[in-house]
Amino acid sequence: MTRYDLPDFAPDLLAAFATRRAERVHTPVIQPADPFLDMAGEDLRRRIFLTASETGTSLCLRPEFTIPVCLRHIETATGTPKRYAYLGEVFRQRRGGAEEFYQAGIEDLGERDVASADARAIVDAMDLLRVVLPGQAETKTKAHALSLTLGDQAVFEAVVAALGLPVGWQKRLIHAFGDPAHLEALLDRLARPQPVTGLDPEIEALLSADRQDELIARLERRMEETGYSTNASRSPAEIARRLREKRELAETRLDGSALLLLREFLTLRLPLAEASAALAGFADAADLKLGPAIAAFDARLAALANAGADLSAMTYRAAFGRPLDYYTGMVFEIAASGGEVLAGGGRFDRLMTLLGAQSHIPAVGFSLWLDRIEALREAAKEKTGEPA
Repeated sequence: MTRYDLPDFAPDLLAAFATRRAERVHTPVIQPADPFLDMAGEDLRRRIFLTASETGTSLCLRPEFTIPVCLRHIETATGTPKRYAYLGEVFRQRRGGAEEFYQAGIEDLGERDVASADARAIVDAMDLLRVVLPGQAETKTKAHALSLTLGDQAVFEAVVAALGLPVGWQKRLIHAFGDPAHLEALLDRLARPQPVTGLDPEIEALLSADRQDELIARLERRMEETGYSTNASRSPAEIARRLREKRELAETRLDGSALLLLREFLTLRLPLAEASAALAGFADAADLKLGPAIAAFDARLAALANAGADLSAMTYRAAFGRPLDYYTGMVFEIAASGGEVLAGGGRFDRLMTLLGAQSHIPAVGFSLWLDRIEALREAAKEKTGEPA
């Protein structure tokens, strides 16, 4: 296919969406840029094609479908639960491959049975790949064998919280989940704290002595002297609070045993069927209270088993995340035997509210990379001698 053509297997996907009662939706190619810049994460932000309207509104070419589908749901005031399907072009700067390519997927909004919805997303993603990949419709073990890697940000959050770190450090670590280099840099800082430098000596002294009122007064005088308007910036009290937080975070040290526990957790990698027992064993050995997070993990595993999922093709990695900031819980990717990622998704329970929904709407979904699927199909045709 050329980059502008619909894949020839698109009708098969649309039929599969219909059987899953997922309503296909269309969203504009030109999208408001702010939701992606604010919520999608650095990896996607730096790949977006940006432009602006006549009035200066920041716009972009649609870089993915999850945010546009959620915005459309909010704008149309449609009730939940609701399943949406999409199939269309997205536009991203990429190191390899075309910068205009097709994605398809399902967004499942408002299903309160979180475990069942998570399992359905995983099973649907696997089944759709089997529909469109040669050899997959007939068997799970022949050509293009699929493997799934699953992570769970909620479990990571529970571990970090149980270690008793300040909230600011918890937020930093959670934000870095799925980015090994960033996470490792943060762990190094927790092992070897760095003092805050560059502060005015008088302000430093007031911070050290915890003389809050004097600090605020000193900041207020400084702002008046420099003509810094509090109407256009943070108030002296807010600046003082942030300085205290910055100092606290910089001086926080995670003791050696806790740091070892966190690193040990991040090394967990094992078959998904064994993950629940491993997590429970880790929590018991470390004396960490992870009950609710492990219970939710167990419920998802049970739902997957009830849905007939092939757990032998699935791996749990405690450090695995996906490079989109709006994910909040379970995340997964599905790869072919050659290692190429063909599908990915996860849970994004906070996104709908951040985008303007009036009430909490649980959400989970996945996308398929159709250009990569097409490449595998064409390679299979070449091997069998079928016409391309």
